[in-house]
This record gives sequence, C-alpha cells and structure tokens, in this order.
Amino acid sequence: MGLEASSSPSSLKPYAADDTCPMGTGGATKPEARFAILTRFHAGYFRISLALSGQALLWRTLSDSSTDPRPLARSLPSAAFLLLWSLALLALLALCALYAARCLLRFPAVRAEFRHHVAMNYLFAPWISWLLLLQSTPFLRPDAPLYHLLWWAFSLPILVLDVKIYGQWFTRGRKFLSMVANPASHITIIGNLVTARAAAKMGWHEAAVAIFSVGAAHYLVLFVTLYQRFLGSDSLPAMLRPVFFLFFAAPSMASLAWDAISSSFDTGCKMLFFLSLFLFASLVSRPTLFKRAMRRFSVAWWAYSFPLTVLALAAAEYAREVREAAANVLMLALAVLSVAVTLALMVFTALRTGDLLPHDDPFDCPLLAPPLVR
Repeated sequence: MGLEASSSPSSLKPYAADDTCPMGTGGATKPEARFAILTRFHAGYFRISLALSGQALLWRTLSDSSTDPRPLARSLPSAAFLLLWSLALLALLALCALYAARCLLRFPAVRAEFRHHVAMNYLFAPWISWLLLLQSTPFLRPDAPLYHLLWWAFSLPILVLDVKIYGQWFTRGRKFLSMVANPASHITIIGNLVTARAAAKMGWHEAAVAIFSVGAAHYLVLFVTLYQRFLGSDSLPAMLRPVFFLFFAAPSMASLAWDAISSSFDTGCKMLFFLSLFLFASLVSRPTLFKRAMRRFSVAWWAYSFPLTVLALAAAEYAREVREAAANVLMLALAVLSVAVTLALMVFTALRTGDLLPHDDPFDCPLLAPPLVR
C-alpha cells in the first residue's frame, strides 16, 4: 500500500513521468541541485529531536531526587544527563535550521507538505520537542519569567495548528477526520498534552485544563475513528508503519499531563497508563506488522523511540505513586528498553547516513504535490 498524490487519500494519483514537479529533483537545474537536500528533507525528520528530547526528560525525571527517592535513579550521573540534553538541543537546532532554509528556498514543498494528510502532523513535532526540552532544562525553574516566555513561544504555534487542522477535521469534506485519520494524527493530540503538562508545571492550572480538554476530546474521536476505519481508508505505506507506536504514546502522555494537573497519579492517570500498556502489548505481539518497514533503515525507525520513552515516563510516575516492587520492575524494564532502542537508532543513523534521504521517501515530491491541471 503506497501513498499516492493528492490531499485526499481516496483520490491519490502519482505523477506521470513527464510531469513537471515544483518540489522535486527530477527536473531540477544544475544551480538547484545544490539544494536537493532541502527538497528531500521534511518535517518527519523531527522524529529524531522528539526521541532525544523525550530521553532528556526521562533522564531528568529519573535523576531528580525530589521526585524519585530510589537510589538507582539518584545514581544516574548528572554529566550524562547534561550531555544528552545538549545533544538533543543541538540536534533540534540543526533540524530547525534546515527546515527554516527549506521554508525560504523550497516553500512550495512546505505548502504541499502542509496539505498532505500524513506529513502535516509532523509540523507539530519541532514545537513538541522544544517543550520537552524546556521541561527537562537544568538551567531554568518553572516559575522563572524566561520559562513562561519560552512556553508562550513554543505553545502558540501548536494552538494555531490546532485551530487549522482540527477545524479541517469537521468542516472540509476531503479533510474530514474519517478521510485523513492515520496513526500519525496522534502527534496533533500529543502536542496539546505536552503543552498542558508544561502549563501545569508552571502552576497555570486553568490554562492546563483548557488545553488538556481540547486534546482529550479530539483523542477520543481519533481513537474511535482509527478503530473503525472503513475499507480503503488506510493510506499509510509500509515504510511508515513504525508510527503505529504512537497509539500508546498519546494515552501515556495524557496520564503524565493529568498527573501534573491534579498533582497526583490518580485513578484516571492509572487507567490511561494501563490502556497504554495494553496497546503496547497489542503492537509488540504482532511483529509481522513492521516486517516490511524493517527491511531497510530509514528515519521512520525513529518513531519507535519517543513512544517507548513516554511510556517509561508514565511507568516511572506510576511506580512513584504505588511504591510496589512489580511497578519498579516494570518502570526499570521500560526505561532500559527505551534507552536501548534510542542508542541503537543513534548507531544506525551514524552508520547508515546514506539512507537518511532516500529517493523513494513517501513524503517526497511526487507524493506530496497536488496533481497538475493539463
């Protein structure tokens, strides 16, 4: 099942060989060839910053003695956390610089990306990454004025995207949620939940509840829609199947956000956490679902890391609340799995850099740009 071209999954049609593509490399002149990387680069690469920023927050949570009394967690070296946080910051800055250059030099590609039912969801990813780094920063306290200013800077783009994308879901025929829903749509929900958690950490209770309610309402609708997809509505190519892990990332982040709002990992948080565990078990028990995606390394593999990290964060909060041996073992197992997967992805990325910008990427020009009128 492949992605073909159009803003509507039901009428997707690829370019013919002689079509001129405003975003692609096929008809690029020699002066434009130097910017080929900007043509094939897209917001999906912010999966890397999501993974690293999530890891920084996990290490900060486990090493914070004020929130986690376990000796094992306190023994995590602070130098390792600072190195990880700095690496996540540098990676995010580099990705943002590349995407800013893409906006300036390849704006038609960005516009087509925004119209794509899968690619548009990743426009939330850079702002989520910044908010995760803000929550894990060792240099600012949540009550600092600069912290508040940065929250506004990173949250406003998410709220603007909310109005645009959620509005399309119930007002535009070809953009109805039933037509465009896919597992990557969970990123739009996670953006609201991360924003709500950051607001709650600053003590902005009403703002946190308001943002959480928007994300929770749309998550319920999205969850049901994805469970009841009609025949032919699945337009996610096999290469992108790792994003199925976002199924359990959203309820995990919801449990963390509500924990911050209510100041306790209450029954609602536990229900969301247990739902995440169930969805995680449902996915890992079906390895054949990801078989085709694992044949060749791609940036889509980074979609495994962030959901596992968020699940480990929720497990850490659950273990802190119940203080039972089984909960501690579960937290440790998920944290180790999350770290191991992230390290493996970093190694693969370093060794297989040539595969990071493939010519058959599902987000590439012929699949993103609207068909030309002849």
